[in-house]
Amino acid sequence: MHIEPGIITPAKILLANISALGLLTLHARGLLRQPADLIRTLIAALFFSVFMQSFHLPVGPSELHFVGAMAIYLTLGFLPTLYGFALGLLLQGVLFDPMDLQHLAVNALSLMLPLLAVHYGLGRKLRDAAKGRRIGWATIIKLDAIYYSGVTLMVGFWLLAAEVATPFAAWVAFTASYLAIVAIEPLVTYGVLRLLKRYEDRPLVAICFSVASLRLA
Repeated sequence: MHIEPGIITPAKILLANISALGLLTLHARGLLRQPADLIRTLIAALFFSVFMQSFHLPVGPSELHFVGAMAIYLTLGFLPTLYGFALGLLLQGVLFDPMDLQHLAVNALSLMLPLLAVHYGLGRKLRDAAKGRRIGWATIIKLDAIYYSGVTLMVGFWLLAAEVATPFAAWVAFTASYLAIVAIEPLVTYGVLRLLKRYEDRPLVAICFSVASLRLA
């Protein structure tokens, strides 16, 4: 989901910077209200960085990554995941690939905007105990499908806004590659949820993760 440096004009990068900063500022108050979310944000950034570095493969106009998005989102919560994506990309740029810092906001928006769609469309309802919703395989696969559809659409948007023309077939190849992620990540997500739910009463788990309100099928 990385957009390579040099194909988006500085003016459009500036707009992306303003948009990403505005999005994070809008949610800052909610993050600061929950001190535990600050810890979870650091954990989200760490997990995200480890997942991203564990597997990344150039495909078409971008890269295929193992993001672990729904595992992070469901175990740590919305705001820690939102800020964890931005912080994780910053850490990766500083530590591994400084050239990516040029498109930090561009790549962050590619991850954060689909997360907003998942959270406000379906995700937050899963934590509503009154509705009695349970999380099973079908739910996790649906969340992954919605999320990665959003990521691939965001990559397509940035490619349309780029100064360098990209063949449509190249974007289709990139989009199709994420079918493997949608097939594999639910296994990781469900396994991690099962493990954390087993120990959810432990003080350290309760502080570092947000799984108590979730119910597994």
